[in-house]
Amino acid sequence: MNRREALAATARVLGGSIVGAQIFLTACKTPEKKREPFSPDDIAFLDAVGEVIIPTTTDSPGAKAARIGDFMRVIVTDCYSDAEHKIFVDGMATLKALSQKKYDKDFIKLSGEEQNTLLSAVNKEAKAYASTKREADPEHYFTLIKQLTTWGYFTSEPGATKALNYLPVPGRFEGCVPYTEGEKAWAL
Repeated sequence: MNRREALAATARVLGGSIVGAQIFLTACKTPEKKREPFSPDDIAFLDAVGEVIIPTTTDSPGAKAARIGDFMRVIVTDCYSDAEHKIFVDGMATLKALSQKKYDKDFIKLSGEEQNTLLSAVNKEAKAYASTKREADPEHYFTLIKQLTTWGYFTSEPGATKALNYLPVPGRFEGCVPYTEGEKAWAL
């Protein structure tokens, strides 16, 4: 093999690896999701629903203090599949319509008791749905809202530091620690 053939063979190998790598890397890009952004009213609505699920107490702030509406917006917009996204958004619309139908007011303008009554009825509906749900069936929209509220709250600063016993730098592991009734769970 002469020098000219060696250079041509090297160029083919390197060129193929560069083109191959470029094709491989373009397959790693996730397609842009064309979803309508949540409005400030939607965020306020989700904060209000989250506050009913995890209310403010004398010992800890509620879901609204953890900005749960913003958390839900990010997860639903960026992480949910198209089907889950549709269930969630349609569920928000259903809750808003139920509030209008039952009380002739927006959910945010309802009294705390009215909000609690409405969400308790929806929660019963979600539990009934879950008891008859097959594995392939989608989740009930209120189940998704409750899951996101719990996840977002207990991973937020107010939830982890005020509602849970927070230990920023844990010590050694102790597998058997006595539990006292009413004691907060630990967040590490």
